[in-house]
Amino acid sequence: MSARIYGYGRVSTADQTTENQRKELEGMGHELLSQRWFSDTISGKVPAKERPQFSKLLERLEEGDLLLVSKLDRLGRDMIDVLQTLKTLEERGIRVKVKALGDVDLTSAAGKVTVRVLAAVAEMERDLLVERTQAGLARAKAEGKQLGRPSKTSEEDRQTILARLHAGDTVSQVARDYAISRTSIINIRDAAAAEA
Repeated sequence: MSARIYGYGRVSTADQTTENQRKELEGMGHELLSQRWFSDTISGKVPAKERPQFSKLLERLEEGDLLLVSKLDRLGRDMIDVLQTLKTLEERGIRVKVKALGDVDLTSAAGKVTVRVLAAVAEMERDLLVERTQAGLARAKAEGKQLGRPSKTSEEDRQTILARLHAGDTVSQVARDYAISRTSIINIRDAAAAEA
């Protein structure tokens, strides 16, 4: 029995279509029957196993089948998710090819090396992004810039809020009057208590 070929596509918004992804995959020389084409319209931030059509696809795939996707990110929200998906598929004897990476089976020895190199590069990029972010925050702080969201209350507002709480007004009432959350009022109260 020859291997069955499945394809999967994903787009983020309803005004997009996965048809181009399907055509790309068929351009690899594989015929994708309509009953073996699965696609989701869902954010790329959603893990692969939580994508409705991808989950259905996983139920249909059997040992010896071949899964085609246009890009590696179709297999997960990040490199960790992609690696977990590939491991699951490999354990089940399902081959995976990604058009953007050439005609390499990612569950083969050469494919695994390719994925590991990509994972290392992705991890390095994440680390560099964290370093740049931390350096930028430190520089902004050194320049005296206020970090985070601007406060919804002025110093005068905070003093009035404290006076009202001290006079017996409830946190809920003060929060309603200032149109801010109860948590904000509690934080103002707790910050003043910590300074005292």
